[in-house]
Amino acid sequence: MTRTTIAAAALLSLAACQSGPEGPGGTSSEAPGTAFSAIAMDETVNFTGTEPFWGGEVTGETLTYSTPENIEGTTIRVERFAGNNGLGYSGTLDGESFDMTVTPGECSDGMSDRTYPFTVTLQIGAEQRNGCAWSERTPFSGPESP
Repeated sequence: MTRTTIAAAALLSLAACQSGPEGPGGTSSEAPGTAFSAIAMDETVNFTGTEPFWGGEVTGETLTYSTPENIEGTTIRVERFAGNNGLGYSGTLDGESFDMTVTPGECSDGMSDRTYPFTVTLQIGAEQRNGCAWSERTPFSGPESP
């Protein structure tokens, strides 16, 4: 199985867990089987997570992933896949597979008073992380500086 196929399978299984179109970009107005379109190909998606702290941004096929140990971040090339209820991004980070899904749904980072419009599931090698995401067109709500 290719990494894109694995990411697509993960995205589809996450989409199956979604209870409906509560979040931005929900598929209620889209026909079943229609690819997720709430985040445009040229739009920057920002993402963040805690324990351990991590984050970054992705635009098109370029993703930058950062941690407190690597504040500048590492930039990698990713493939983008639009599923029924979200996006998948797949690439390689420091020799490990990097697979991230972004799905609509209210999300809290647990550290601030912000509410984010997207949830993130990130798999780096065998390690899974969960976080939140936003874009310029679909921003978070709450304080600008948490």
